[in-house]
Amino acid sequence: MKILIIQQRYGIGDMVIFLPYIHAISKKFNTPVSLLSKESSKADDILGKDKHISEIITLDKKKDGLSGFFKLSKELKNRKFDKVFIFNSSLRYNLVAKFSGIKSIHQYPLFRSKDNIVHSAKIFTEKVIGNVVSTEPNLKIESNNNNLNKNLKNICLGISASGPTKRWDIDNYIKLCMELVKIKKCKFYIAAGKNDFDLINRFKNSDVGKHCESFEKLSIKETLPIIKNCDCYIGNDTGFAHLATALGIKTLTLFMDSPVMAYGKYSKRMIVVEPEGEKNSTTHDTLGKDKISFQEVLTKASQILD
Repeated sequence: MKILIIQQRYGIGDMVIFLPYIHAISKKFNTPVSLLSKESSKADDILGKDKHISEIITLDKKKDGLSGFFKLSKELKNRKFDKVFIFNSSLRYNLVAKFSGIKSIHQYPLFRSKDNIVHSAKIFTEKVIGNVVSTEPNLKIESNNNNLNKNLKNICLGISASGPTKRWDIDNYIKLCMELVKIKKCKFYIAAGKNDFDLINRFKNSDVGKHCESFEKLSIKETLPIIKNCDCYIGNDTGFAHLATALGIKTLTLFMDSPVMAYGKYSKRMIVVEPEGEKNSTTHDTLGKDKISFQEVLTKASQILD
């Protein structure tokens, strides 16, 4: 039996959140599945060695629009899938599946405009397979970097974000790290990329710069073994936070302008900090980065490290 899963959301965090459901479908039908996903989800880097996934089909711009519709339909038809599981409410993907000749189509209710990413995926998957599915993601990787100094507290520090409203000020992170090195011997791995040179350099040139290394020249795949062997993640709600959670380490995640109930409550390993005055209520327009309590972040970080 050949099974296709369509997960078309953009982010790394989204990809991680869908992992339990992809794995559950693969286990139910006792076969690895094909995954259709966007390049920005970094599925190739994250899931290239996942035993539950046989192939990753990239949903690129060439598959957009009317001509892209027929191009994608033809590509899928050539693979002769028996079943498809569509984790969205889009009529487009429903029609793509039909044009591809897939007989068994499972999908969210069509035209639903809003959903909770975790709840919707869980309800959908459990209905299809008939079993309860844990929301905890479990990311297995091939390489395991054990070269981190275990005499130090190794911390993955997520200073980046998809936009400035989702990013706690870099000076706060520098101040936080200065406080942490007073109580623990720490090494900070700065989880940020090529677009974050200014932030990375400000951190490197600060008083705690000598205690840090940066991910700026590494691929996502190369960072995974390092993150897995860190003691914790501290940082913004980014893809790195969700990768850390899936790799089994505790994450202290700051939600200031994204929905905590969707992205912060699916794992017991994720500890959240919201702006003062918010309680399980942040959304995409909370704009609360200046209301994150420094003392709360420091206290929770210290507790995790203990």
